[in-house]
Amino acid sequence: MARLCLCVNQVARLRNLNKARIPDPASVAIAAELGGIDGIVAALRDDRSDITDRDVTILKEVVQSHLNRAIPLTDEMVKKALKWLPDMVTLLPSIREVSLNTSLDVVSNLEFVEDVAAALRANNIVVNVLVDPEPHQVRAAAKAHVDYIHINSNPLRSVEDLGTMSDMIDQIRSIAGAANKLGMGVSSGRGLNAQNIRDISDISYIEELNVGRAFIARSILVGVEKAVEQMKALVSS
Repeated sequence: MARLCLCVNQVARLRNLNKARIPDPASVAIAAELGGIDGIVAALRDDRSDITDRDVTILKEVVQSHLNRAIPLTDEMVKKALKWLPDMVTLLPSIREVSLNTSLDVVSNLEFVEDVAAALRANNIVVNVLVDPEPHQVRAAAKAHVDYIHINSNPLRSVEDLGTMSDMIDQIRSIAGAANKLGMGVSSGRGLNAQNIRDISDISYIEELNVGRAFIARSILVGVEKAVEQMKALVSS
């Protein structure tokens, strides 16, 4: 069964809307771990629009499972990652304003990604890259010697036609298989919800699934620990 990890950025966004210290990403992370979540993801954006440097420092102290720091591909962020030493770093586009559909173009940034991957791996940090499910991006990731690719599944969220959904799942399955043959692990996230996470979790090559918005929405109704239980039930079914 794929590991289930929670991205806590949406918690920070709610905190900012509230203009207070709650809800606190670290507190939600602790509750999720008590519920059985397998890891915590926190994306530090260029504009610090949600997660802050302070959040990252606290998360490093309290997370007991698996901490994944998602960062834009910039020298500044790489230096911060080497300072914090999370378990995994996921490399994102270095654009200040990006949509959930925007992935890293590894082909165009191959040399930079290769250098960053080498620096992170030298510090025992697992290196992941957010990519679209396209063969040339997977081949470039392999050339850069990253450990994982993180397939951007956000386009699935807006699909209503079952035939189109099936085609997209097949494309993700094919790319995951290609990454596996090239010696890389596979994770997936963005846009995963109760309607599509089961299809993605059925892909045997995918080892990790990241959830965020859908999880937080569910936890408002049933609580964080129960939301973990329900989401993991979908992944294992």
